[in-house]
Amino acid sequence: MYVLHIANKNYSSWSLRPWVLMRELGIPFEERLTPFPTGSSWSLYRPFSPSGRVPCLIDDGWAVWDSLAIAEYLAERHHGVWPAEAKARAWARSAAAEMHSSFTGLRGSCPMSCGVRIEPFPMSDALKHDLFRLGDLWNDGLASFGGPFLAGDHFTAIDAFFAPVAFRVQSYGLSFEGAAAAYPARLLALPAMREWYVAAIAETWREPDHEAEVRAAGTVIEDFRATL
Repeated sequence: MYVLHIANKNYSSWSLRPWVLMRELGIPFEERLTPFPTGSSWSLYRPFSPSGRVPCLIDDGWAVWDSLAIAEYLAERHHGVWPAEAKARAWARSAAAEMHSSFTGLRGSCPMSCGVRIEPFPMSDALKHDLFRLGDLWNDGLASFGGPFLAGDHFTAIDAFFAPVAFRVQSYGLSFEGAAAAYPARLLALPAMREWYVAAIAETWREPDHEAEVRAAGTVIEDFRATL
């Protein structure tokens, strides 16, 4: 069985991608969660991850690290990871690569913290640009391939890559126009996303650097996370 190493569900947007993909597609795996340390994760994660980061998938002792590489590895072994139709598949891979390498304004201004609700500080130009591009991209996919998911009628890896954005939309009250407006709620309603959220708010770990990033993003108005 696959072993998927992840970090805190409240914070780890990168861990969410392969986790929700495998859960929604019914690909069995064993979860191993190691909370983020304060400072460098290298010495803590290096024993199981060549990069010293998570997520990392272990298959019969073989490590596959980075969420995009994990998706491709799974696609070679399991049906339905990417859309079956060639144009939809090419679009989905392009959009996943864009999400993987871009949207730094969103990442910096709206760090993932599933259990809190935040009144964000005034948006930077970089964040405004990223939100415009997200809405444009989502509307394009939903219109081109008929929905309700980005590349057609089934959840695939491209939806998994935008799953962390759905939690950011919920936490920061972000909004979009057109068909894109309803897409984050559609992701949040998935059984795997609900499972992740329940586990995230049950966590009692608090990592100071992540908490500081959230406080720098805006005013916390609600915190649904468990306390010690």
